[in-house]
Amino acid sequence: MDVPTWLTSSHGIILELLLGFAIAHSGLAALRPWGEKKIGARLYRVVFALVSIPLAVILIIYFFNHRYDGLMLWQVQGVQGVKPIVWLLSAISFLFLYPATFNLLEIAAIAKPQVHLYETGILRVCRHPQMVGQVIWCVAHTLWIGTTFTLVTSLGLIAHHLFAVWHGDYRLKKRYGEAFTEVKERTSIIPFLAILDGRQTLKLQEFITPAYLGVVVFIGLLWWGHPWLMQVTAQVPW
Repeated sequence: MDVPTWLTSSHGIILELLLGFAIAHSGLAALRPWGEKKIGARLYRVVFALVSIPLAVILIIYFFNHRYDGLMLWQVQGVQGVKPIVWLLSAISFLFLYPATFNLLEIAAIAKPQVHLYETGILRVCRHPQMVGQVIWCVAHTLWIGTTFTLVTSLGLIAHHLFAVWHGDYRLKKRYGEAFTEVKERTSIIPFLAILDGRQTLKLQEFITPAYLGVVVFIGLLWWGHPWLMQVTAQVPW
């Protein structure tokens, strides 16, 4: 059986890259308690970053350079109103994607990294905001680009984050036991569900923090530098 001409090898390569990142990222997260006992929390954070960040950069560059590979399923870039919708969805996605900036000192391993049982800010809206942010990002970019390559990439990213929902809950339950069960009962995976059914209360003042301001600044910089970013990554020959 002949392979369709539009089904380029890049479709398989991006899935392999996604699988490699998922195994490394989730695997190191699972090994965190063991690793921190062996080498300490700060050094383990450094190891985690040295593995995860290069893999993420490779993924991002490969996606940028091959985003128009494959079959064009739809073309809406010339449709009035689509571009601002895509940018709005992308901005919203980053507000969900980067709640980990709650403690930048821990992320940078300046302060001792710890596993926290948060129940504030965006976590009142959704217990797994990174999954929601990734889904929104994928919807926006798949809508804008419209290729089979982007669709395959989005499905792979969403699959990884859905696994991370289960994996994250499993690790928190194992670490915190009944305390996590109580938090789980007061929060929801589906955005705003716990608020709508009265289990949670949205407190807007919790969003007025340097962390969320940093995300807003990042969104602005990304909007400004997006064309330049495309040009730079295009110089990478793969």
